[in-house]
Amino acid sequence: MYRSALPQLSGEVFVTDSGLETDLIFHEGFELPDFAAFVLLDDPRGAAALAGYFRRHVDIAVRHRCGVILETPTWRASEDWGSRLGYPPAELRRVNQAAASLLDQVRGDYRDAARSPVVVSGCIGPRADGYQPDGRMGADEAEAYHAGQIRTLAATEVDLVHAMTISYAAEAIGIARAAAATGVPATISFTTETDGRLPDGTALADAVAAVDAATGGSPLYYGVNCAHPAHFAAALPGGATVRPADLTRRAGDVGVVPPAAATRLNCPPSAPGQPSAPVSRAGQLVSAAAVRLDPPVHSSTVPVMKPAPAR
Repeated sequence: MYRSALPQLSGEVFVTDSGLETDLIFHEGFELPDFAAFVLLDDPRGAAALAGYFRRHVDIAVRHRCGVILETPTWRASEDWGSRLGYPPAELRRVNQAAASLLDQVRGDYRDAARSPVVVSGCIGPRADGYQPDGRMGADEAEAYHAGQIRTLAATEVDLVHAMTISYAAEAIGIARAAAATGVPATISFTTETDGRLPDGTALADAVAAVDAATGGSPLYYGVNCAHPAHFAAALPGGATVRPADLTRRAGDVGVVPPAAATRLNCPPSAPGQPSAPVSRAGQLVSAAAVRLDPPVHSSTVPVMKPAPAR
């Protein structure tokens, strides 16, 4: 629907969903093997919980007249994780398609809300543990590994694909190349350690530069997820900073964050954190609100800025 003109690049405020797996585990009482939410698509109660979760977020966006970006529950729906969970390739294709279809159905319920575009993002996770860079792939291997899931999602209703919790540049390069080969827009979110570097020791800015150099700048924007902003604020370009006040201004049940951070919460239990907030190539925050949790728990994600293109 929006693949050729993504509305989150307009500079307007967008709501992002706020930690699907964490919500399902702690609020809904589901057990998610390997933190995989896609397994719920085959369970009527689970599918209903997924739909309800996404609809709650769209309702908030509609109420506050802003857009919303929904991530498909497919962070673990790639070949190695699927095999581990008993899903052969054909079944993995089916669940990736079903995940995109579910979100498109949710979007269809809000087509009359002209002020609240609903963007469907196909979520891609790392091949291995996002926090252990051992056994890293080269870019070519990463492209080959992720190409199947990306091709499947690209053939659905998703508007873009978003790789999250990526811990080294070569995997991001492979993902970006695989997406470019299918013609689907892609965004990349890295995770960092407490020193603001990727788990393999690469500086954040260097990782972004490496991906851009190897892909012709194909990712639309970058983010950081599953890391506290205090750990990587110094690594951001342009002297960007994070202030506690940036995380406190509220509007109803939405945490509206000024252009320094965006709030989300969601990571495997071994590494508490949150998914990321997108940023345009010019460095403008384009996703700046998050659902308030109950109780309100706030972990912020700060954008990784790309330089504005030459005019």
